[in-house]
Order: sequence, then structure tokens, then C-alpha cells
Amino acid sequence: MANAKLSPLETLAASVKNSAKTLNIAPSAKRNEAISRIAKNLLARQAEILAANAKDIAAAKENGIAAAMIDRLSLTEDRIKAISAACKQVISLPDPLGKADFGTTLPNGLEMVRVKVPLGVIGIIYEARPNVTVDAAVLCLKSGNACLLKGGKEALHSNMILRDIMQQSLEEAGLPTHCIALVEDTARETTTQMMRLNGYLDVLIPRGGAGLIRAVVANATVPVIETGVGNCHIYVDETADLAMAVNIIDNAKTSRPSVCNAVETILIHEAIAPQLLPLLKEQLDKHQVTWRGCPKTEEILGMAIQPATEEDYTTEYNDYIICCKIVQDMTEALAHIDRYSTRHSEAIITNDYERSQEFTRKVDAAAVYVNASTRFTDGGEFGFGAEIGISTQKLHARGPMGLDQLTSWKYILRGNGQIRK
Repeated sequence: MANAKLSPLETLAASVKNSAKTLNIAPSAKRNEAISRIAKNLLARQAEILAANAKDIAAAKENGIAAAMIDRLSLTEDRIKAISAACKQVISLPDPLGKADFGTTLPNGLEMVRVKVPLGVIGIIYEARPNVTVDAAVLCLKSGNACLLKGGKEALHSNMILRDIMQQSLEEAGLPTHCIALVEDTARETTTQMMRLNGYLDVLIPRGGAGLIRAVVANATVPVIETGVGNCHIYVDETADLAMAVNIIDNAKTSRPSVCNAVETILIHEAIAPQLLPLLKEQLDKHQVTWRGCPKTEEILGMAIQPATEEDYTTEYNDYIICCKIVQDMTEALAHIDRYSTRHSEAIITNDYERSQEFTRKVDAAAVYVNASTRFTDGGEFGFGAEIGISTQKLHARGPMGLDQLTSWKYILRGNGQIRK
């Protein structure tokens, strides 16, 4: 009913939608000014950010949250500087709005052009990653989209101060403060309500673990772009260089195990496994990586390891845990990947060009690597600037979602009196 009282969430969403009307048509210079002020104010208010983050970390430790998840939650001076630098990088990216990517003159004389426009209002539900609060908001801002953010309860204090800083920056730039808004209520019911904000949100993007994404897909009535879950594999072919394989797998697993582009399962050709596994274990032992594997893996390593189960093959660990399976050939490796992959990032290590071509042709994933770490699947690494997430679906975006993926199209037609007969 038109006169029905709005809930607190609907009231906030209505304010964001109203602010979007101004932001959607704001000139590029105005949007860039706001982002520049965000970058500056993040550094100026660094002490406040760290104090708020310390509250979140203390609560997380008290609640027994795993060390890898606390790493995701943690902000440091270097990480704040990196977030600020990412903002400046986004400023330097070309503005996608108003860009014409198609034009023609129809037989009836109408001149038609297709131009990039904002999606409108983007809702983002994510977990304990306060850096996402800024990364996502800045990308939305650059692409002319207002955003309604809902982070995990573990990062609430961090997210609130980051929201305050960004709204301060919007005000200084002469834009409505509610172009960026944060849902502070962490109740599950509020999250479900956000998934059904039809009429307020144009699209909803969940960014987090498998459980969160399943919940959003199952409950949302707002259009959803699935992102994030990364059950990534690396297949080591029998022709692979051993030193390269050790280096790549070590980087893909241990450089930051809590992120979605970390490798979870390695598949090793049986001909190379006896030589590779001892070298790989020696390197991963430096990071106290726990192994789970098939009987052949246990036999080669000559030690008791936890047997890999069906659940292990489907799990995104986000931790210092790796699963290993010895395979007869690439056909078996491809079958395993096809069965268990979340279509995020997959890799092959090989010195055989034809096999690399076959692997990249047959693997269905947003990013497929040859002789490189899966850790490169990232908007910044791809040159897109800070990303809003890694889409693992095929519509309307796939892979790292940068500025272009946060836009839609508008067809503009110019005539001189044409009417349809």
C-alpha cells in the first residue's frame, strides 16, 4: 500500500534510491572528486579506522574465529594505504558512462546509438572484509551507481567508520551522502529483507562464502549476480617443470589462503608425482599446511595424512589446508575439475603447448591459467581497478567485475518526424 509505513531498511533504501537520481547523471569530474576525497580522508582518519578495527578483531578472537578469517578482517596502516591507493587507481580509469559502443542509421532514417549508463542502485551483501566496503563503494561511485552495503557483523565497527569517511567525502564533493549507505542491523531477518527490496535495488551482488551466496540466490527477488566461491584447482602435467610447479602452488596456496582465488586442490599426473610431492611438501611445511589426499598421495609422502573425502573435494577451505589427488592423465584431471569446480579459476602447469591448449579449451571457468598462479584473478591485477567481486556466472558479467560490468545500455534514437506504419 502506498501509505504503508516503511521499515527502517526501506527508509534507508529509499534515501539511497533518491540519491541515485543525482549520482546517475553527475559529471565524471564530480564523481572523481568524491573518490579523491575518500582516498585522502582514509589516510587522514587512519587512527580512527584502526581503533574501530581493533574492536572487531578483539570480538572475533573472543568468539574463536579462525586465524585465516581474522586475517581477512584485519586492517593495518599498509592495508589502509593500499585501499587509498586503489581509490586513486580507480580515478585514473576511463569513465565508462556516456561511451557509445554501437551506432547505425536504420532504413527509416532513424539514427541509433547505444551508450553506457549506470545500473542505478546496487545492493552488496558481503562478509568480514572491510576493504570490500571501500572497494565496492568506490567502483559504484565511479560508474555512477548508488550503493547499499551490508557487511558481516564481525566487521561492523570497521564498516561504520569507513561509511562515515565516505559520506563525509561525498558531502565535501557536493554529492548526496546517501549515494553510499550501510545497513547496520546485522539480524538475519534484515538480510533477507534486503534480498527482497524490489523497487529500491536494481541488482544485488553477494560477495562471500558458498553459504552466503546460496542463501542470496535462494531467497532474493531482486536480480542477483553470483560472485566469489572459489574451489580452485591446479593440474600438474607430466611435462611440468618441478621448480615452477612448487613455486606456483606455494604462491597459490600460502600467499593468502583466505581469499577466493587461492588453490584448494592440486591434481598431479602419476608419472611426476613421486618427484614432485616430496619437494612440494618440504615447501608447504614452511607454512604448516595440512594435507588431505588420496591413497597414492599418502603412499608417496610416506606419512599418514587425512584421507580426502567427497566433502574435501567440494570445500573452499580459506585456510592452510590443501587437497591432493594423483591422476592417470589430463582426461581424469579435467573430469575432476568439471565435477567439483565452482567455475572461478583453474590452472595447468605444463611444458606441452598442445595440452595447454586442450586444457584452456575444455575447462569451464571465469579464468584459466597456463603456468601461472590462480592468485592473479583479481580486478586490480587484470587492470580493471579495485573489483566489486569475481562473477562465477555467465550473465551479465563473468570474472572480475570492474567498471564496465557495473553499467548497462541505453539506446538513443534521433529522427526527423518518423512514425511507424
